[in-house]
Amino acid sequence: MRIALGTLLWGAVAVAGTACTTLGGDPTPVQQPAPAQQPAMGQWTVDSREHVDLWLHSFALLESDSNRIPYFRRGYRDSALVARKRANVVSMLDANREKLASRFVAFPNLVSAQFIPLYFGTWEETRQSAELFLRTQGDPNQAGDLRSQQIVALFGGYFPTPPDREWLRLFIQAVDDERTKFFSAYWRQEQTRRVGVRASVDSIWRSGLRQKFARFLNNAGADRGTILLSLPLDGEGRSLDVGQRTRLVAVNYPMTPADAREAVFTFAHEVVVSVTSVAIEDNTSPAEKRSGASDRYSSAALVRGGAMLIQRLAPEMADGYARYYLRAARVSFTGDAAAALAKTFPLPDAIRDGIQRQLDVVLGGI
Repeated sequence: MRIALGTLLWGAVAVAGTACTTLGGDPTPVQQPAPAQQPAMGQWTVDSREHVDLWLHSFALLESDSNRIPYFRRGYRDSALVARKRANVVSMLDANREKLASRFVAFPNLVSAQFIPLYFGTWEETRQSAELFLRTQGDPNQAGDLRSQQIVALFGGYFPTPPDREWLRLFIQAVDDERTKFFSAYWRQEQTRRVGVRASVDSIWRSGLRQKFARFLNNAGADRGTILLSLPLDGEGRSLDVGQRTRLVAVNYPMTPADAREAVFTFAHEVVVSVTSVAIEDNTSPAEKRSGASDRYSSAALVRGGAMLIQRLAPEMADGYARYYLRAARVSFTGDAAAALAKTFPLPDAIRDGIQRQLDVVLGGI
């Protein structure tokens, strides 16, 4: 279910989804509320956040997912349902699944609401912000101060109509019930089980990859940020620019320490959007833009652009990157993985060459 491509903007914020630019939606532009915490200038850290995973977990249980690179890790929903059954859990997500899931058919752009938890530091802040939006019936003028008005406007971009707000009201209640009955305990258990994975990701990032990516990130306007390891995700990450040259990038949480580089693959796939979006814009015609054809290049451009970026910055990882995305796409191949990746994710020559030129520009900067 690949839907409306394109970068979502809120003031200075660029929201990019399923791999930076492929989640749908066209929220009303507003200035985003400031994040609760930011890394120090020049710093990229590795972290995980329960409320981000809780929100994405709930979407994974409700959405159908037929994308070539799926929104969520293949098998995540089934494994979560097995764990819930083992714990004898039935929550409001189960009781209201049909009603909640049907909204994705009626309003496909609802998928872009996956980004909401990235704006907030905790589940309580996310829930209270949603409740503020619902109390004001989506009218920023009914909010008391500037930050409250920004929050209401932010949610209003995702949930513009009364039916959308009613969906959100039920969804928030169901997610909170899921959190209490199952997810908080499950998430803590998984964090304990994967402590070695997180240490491995952090180690390979700090031991050389951070320096290798530094020029690209600095020149792409992301001097600092957080790599969020997220249980439900796979090759399609979620990224949010939160101002002051700071970015949050949610990536897959590898299963074992030996798979730690997979998180870096998804990271490269996400951050290259600053290059691929320019290449697509510069090398598609007005007719292609009007028809949506230019948007449809976005997913393939991110996969291929990430491969080109890895080849430039860490060529020893290029083959692993290609194999990872071929597995994510369930593509069997023999021979050269890079050639198979190019065949699986084809791009017009002009866009492919445009990505290379943009990489030259960004990596050639000071």
